[in-house]
Amino acid sequence: MKIKSLFVVVFIVFFFACSSDDGLPETNTGTEQDADDETTDEPADNDTSDNPNILLIIADDMGLDASPGYSIGATKPNMPTLQSMINSGITFNNVWAYPTCTPTRASILTGKYGFRTNVLKVDDVLATSETSIQKYLDENTNDTYSHAVIGKWHLSKDSSHPTAMGIDYYAGFLSGGVQDYSNWSLIEDGNTSTSTEYTTTKFTDLAIDWVDDQTKPWFLWLAYNAPHTPFHLPPTGLHSQGALADDQSSIDANPTPYYMAALEAMDSEMGRFLNSMTQEEKDNTLILFIGDNGTPNQVRQEYPNRRVKGTVYQGGVNVPMVISGATVSRMNETEDALVGTADLFATIADVAGTSTTEINDSRSFKALFDGTTSNNREYIYSEVGYDLGGSDKTIRNDRYKYILFSDGDEALFDLSLDALEDTNLLNANQLPLSDTNSAEKDKLTAELALMRN
Repeated sequence: MKIKSLFVVVFIVFFFACSSDDGLPETNTGTEQDADDETTDEPADNDTSDNPNILLIIADDMGLDASPGYSIGATKPNMPTLQSMINSGITFNNVWAYPTCTPTRASILTGKYGFRTNVLKVDDVLATSETSIQKYLDENTNDTYSHAVIGKWHLSKDSSHPTAMGIDYYAGFLSGGVQDYSNWSLIEDGNTSTSTEYTTTKFTDLAIDWVDDQTKPWFLWLAYNAPHTPFHLPPTGLHSQGALADDQSSIDANPTPYYMAALEAMDSEMGRFLNSMTQEEKDNTLILFIGDNGTPNQVRQEYPNRRVKGTVYQGGVNVPMVISGATVSRMNETEDALVGTADLFATIADVAGTSTTEINDSRSFKALFDGTTSNNREYIYSEVGYDLGGSDKTIRNDRYKYILFSDGDEALFDLSLDALEDTNLLNANQLPLSDTNSAEKDKLTAELALMRN
């Protein structure tokens, strides 16, 4: 009994000695000292409520018909990484982009509609006088965030343009696409070199390396060019489409499995990137995945012919978006709120702690992450411009969609009954409009006129 009592006394003395500031074990890693050292760049506590990492992944030419988690389309790619995001987050049903790459990216970067920035079609140049989301974060978070854009830029062909827009680090290519996924020009901080690495893999390598170098919260815009044309056979091991022929005639004859293979390769590399992070870093990272416009006509499913990428029909503007990770408490849920790609600006700023809920044409939908409130956007808008001038414009509310074509023709669809827009309610054989349909058309046209005034 005396021995046991002596052991208890010794244990208590040792416990309190180790608990005191002066009694830290000599094997201490120095974390406490570093936390008090004003010269360290390492954040003491990366609180997810205040400064989570933000990862925006953009897929190129991926419509709902090619996306897991959406009912349209009978053939789906095998994308376990995206499916995991779906299972642990929110799938948005009513997200509108622009019908082509450039204006969608400009709307995200500036939080503005294309008619305000004069970016309405492919290859339009975004003025450097515009305030990018990266500049906005610098100015409104006291440089809390480091940021990078890796991948497709497509807002100017000037190699200095990303830097002029306030991007800390840029690597990728400037044009709308590459002729060869494994032989292309890489621009990294203004310097050009030839890369023979598969673009999807190279962008992932660059993303991993950049994140590894960060010592404070980060915002990464990761813009894959997959599955944009050219349709091709990705490297073995990145897809599950089987033994596909790699000659051009086989690809041209049936491009769909190659399109799916490119999506699967992108998903594989997304998974590799996420797995490169520590669990703590992953837990503190918000992931937003979105398509930049609808599916190309050659590989469309269910949508009518030529009512896909490049048009303001649903097949061109209604894109997939899945959000999961830090600050998202809703699990495996779908969301019908109306969201436009311009809304990503305010949402990212809001998540980063700026308290921004509305700016320019952008409204934060961060409140939807935990479902504490519903989105208050009544209308979303999109547009596509043409080289000879004019544009097709479209606006919708929770049920009806109105299109004003550049030649003055109009269309009205009841999306609740006609998701594929088969029946234009303004066609002669549909007139006269019911009182309800007429009232909805008046609301939409009035809102469109107000918006563009």
